[in-house]
Amino acid sequence: MYLLSIVMPAYNEQDCIEKVVHNWTSILKHKFPNDNTTLIVINDGSKDNTKVLLDQLQKEVTNLTVVNQKNGGHGNAVVNGYRKALELGSEYVFQTDSDDQFVSEDFDKLWDKRNQSQFILGYREVRHDAGVRLFITKFLRGTISMIYGTFIMDSNIPFRLIKGTFLKKLMDQLPDPEPFAPNIFLSVMAKKSGQELFDIPITHKDRETGTVSIVKWNLWKVCIRSFKELLRFRLELNKHVKAIRA
Repeated sequence: MYLLSIVMPAYNEQDCIEKVVHNWTSILKHKFPNDNTTLIVINDGSKDNTKVLLDQLQKEVTNLTVVNQKNGGHGNAVVNGYRKALELGSEYVFQTDSDDQFVSEDFDKLWDKRNQSQFILGYREVRHDAGVRLFITKFLRGTISMIYGTFIMDSNIPFRLIKGTFLKKLMDQLPDPEPFAPNIFLSVMAKKSGQELFDIPITHKDRETGTVSIVKWNLWKVCIRSFKELLRFRLELNKHVKAIRA
């Protein structure tokens, strides 16, 4: 049993993965010295030296769990990370990214509210990303508001804290086939089932290393696919929400 597992997908992050791993595992050790905690890094088929570095780190860092998989995309890596956290019996699951764009100290803002909600989100108050990604965020925010009649500041943010038992319920209701951005669906189901998401403002930094996975040429492809998936899920949402509340 683990008090807390941090889920972190990684793809081609050789320039910052060591720094990020040491940062988060150190926080776990210092904040929870007497509890079982782990950082779960899902290496999503990286083509650079990310795997080599992670395999070496796992030999040195006692609270690091590395899972290597074939490239399945960010969403698939997140889902597999959640499944691993649930397999370990994690009481709480926190998800973040490996690109070193978040300030780890902001974790406390979510952790301090863990007894007030089973699903807590941050939101990037000032987002330092390319215009392409900013557009996608605005597009999704408007789409969710239109289709589901609910407003979520940053539904796909990789900075979220979820109670393990509640995450299990959400994962059981995740649509099949697996959506492109599963975190959006988890956020919508959590909000619709009555959880207070809080939308806590957090710091977002410029990306200093690596490359973004969504570039201009497939912007519309991502938006259209997400729109179709969200629209299709709307027809089944009530059924899934009832199952989560049960």
